[in-house]
Amino acid sequence: MEIVISNSSDKPIYEQIASQIREQVLTGALLEGQQLPSIRALATQLRISAITTKRAYQDLETQGFIHTVPGKGCFVAGDNLELLREERLRMVEASLVRAVSDARSAGVTADELREMLDLLLEDE
Repeated sequence: MEIVISNSSDKPIYEQIASQIREQVLTGALLEGQQLPSIRALATQLRISAITTKRAYQDLETQGFIHTVPGKGCFVAGDNLELLREERLRMVEASLVRAVSDARSAGVTADELREMLDLLLEDE
């Protein structure tokens, strides 16, 4: 699991950690049941406070991305696949909203935008 902290980001460190772990779960880089580093181990690795790491893990647990087994650690949740899919769909929708906004400001018509999307989908 790779986490990169940016000191120049306007997001708090715990949010940066949580969003990167969430993204890795959504993309399948972290698999259901996979154990995450302990709070202390991740804090040491990132050279941050254990309290910051704990906050990130608590947020992820509240959102249903991970679960904690007392005495064993934190694991990627697998019982909430629909929640993960909904989160991913929400992210795609947000990207599309940005794309439509950018297209409008550039004077791109709806038909041109659809054509661009069709071409991108064909490339796969």
